[in-house]
Amino acid sequence: MTENLNQNPGCLGAILILFGIRIGPKKSEDLPYRLRNDFLSAAELSFYHVLRTVVGEDATICPKANLADVFFVAKPHENQTYRNKIDRKHVDFLLCDPKSMQPVVGVELDDSSHKRADRQERDAFVDRVFKAAALPLIHVPARANYDISELVALLAPHFARSSAPPVAQSIESVTYDGAAPVCQKCDVPMILRTTTRGDNRGKQFWGCSNYPKCRETVYLN
Repeated sequence: MTENLNQNPGCLGAILILFGIRIGPKKSEDLPYRLRNDFLSAAELSFYHVLRTVVGEDATICPKANLADVFFVAKPHENQTYRNKIDRKHVDFLLCDPKSMQPVVGVELDDSSHKRADRQERDAFVDRVFKAAALPLIHVPARANYDISELVALLAPHFARSSAPPVAQSIESVTYDGAAPVCQKCDVPMILRTTTRGDNRGKQFWGCSNYPKCRETVYLN
């Protein structure tokens, strides 16, 4: 019907066209998203290139990593507010093991905005988050020029430790007495599971109820 009006407008169609109204199929509207030109500020981009020089192939640099993608709340049903607290916060740079992509150390680039009271409050909270999760966080003052040797000295100790297996290691085996052990990392009861593949197929073990976010395991004797 609409297509016919456009091709043979007749009286009604002619009147509508006269007033600038055209009847036709509605075009799909594009979503209002555009690519930002400031993903990294000038200071962040400059420091990013310095970091690349410092870490070389020892680390993969992830800029602006969301804290909710790095950390999880051990008891989510009891601590939902803490999940909300990290949902919209990020760390300037997250340095990860290049093979496993396991986070090794966070780096915050502190410019003049970090002197504001609200920013200092935010920084203090983020420091506590990293400390609670036992992930190091380094603060580096933003500068026009950086001392490469100083940054190497700050970061090298963390990557010396990163050669160890990145996932949480299984703690010693226990004898099953009917009581679920508590995850040493999350402080939540573990779940009895059975290995379904590999050399240990059919073997039972205790796994954290927060798996796969937490991979702590306890094997049975």
